[in-house]
Amino acid sequence: MGRGRVELKRIENKINRQVTFAKRRNGLLKKAYELSVLCDAEVALIIFSNRGKLYEFCSTQSGMPKTLEKYQKCSSHAGPETAIQNRENEQLKSSRNEYLKLKARVENLQRTQRNLLGEDLDSLGIKELEHLEKQLDSSLKHIRSTRTQHMVDQLTELQRREQMFSEANKCLRRKLEESNQVIWQQAWEHGERQPEVQQQQLHSDNGFFHPLDAAGEPTLQLGYPTEALTSLCMTTFLPPWLP
Repeated sequence: MGRGRVELKRIENKINRQVTFAKRRNGLLKKAYELSVLCDAEVALIIFSNRGKLYEFCSTQSGMPKTLEKYQKCSSHAGPETAIQNRENEQLKSSRNEYLKLKARVENLQRTQRNLLGEDLDSLGIKELEHLEKQLDSSLKHIRSTRTQHMVDQLTELQRREQMFSEANKCLRRKLEESNQVIWQQAWEHGERQPEVQQQQLHSDNGFFHPLDAAGEPTLQLGYPTEALTSLCMTTFLPPWLP
């Protein structure tokens, strides 16, 4: 029985792919050399590996640049419609390849998003599930750490504002006390009694100053009132013969 037809597809194993590339490359270079010798043909072969390494063969003594220049001259003789068509085909092919890559990437991201939401987990293996669990734990730790940092920053800002308001309140209270002291001193210098409302403000802790109208306030009186003195004298100096 003859050998069956082998389906051509990309070799997934990296080592096997490299070995096959080396064997096929050497065979292709050998076939190009045999074709140039047997048929007296001008053959030029250029090969780039998947890592970008260059392999080339040219049957002429002038080298690869002369052969490429000859190829460009022959290609330019083709009709403009053919060149435009070829260019459009290349652009279409490149665009299709880019579209397929982006489509595969979007599908992968959507599948990952569904897995993170707890969906479509039946197709995942144990290692994939463990990796997904670790990823979720790491995300939760990062979210909690960020939330805690925000709360600490807000608390620090509130404490700073509280300290600022407290200092402003102390400053206003000190200014109010100084202002009341000046008003009290001026009232004594002019022989007037300090208003009772101002006395209450002087000893109060509310920290706010409200200007008061001193019109209509009684004047300063020294000593006891007349009614109080009369009552005191009648109570204190009673005649000794009264029972």
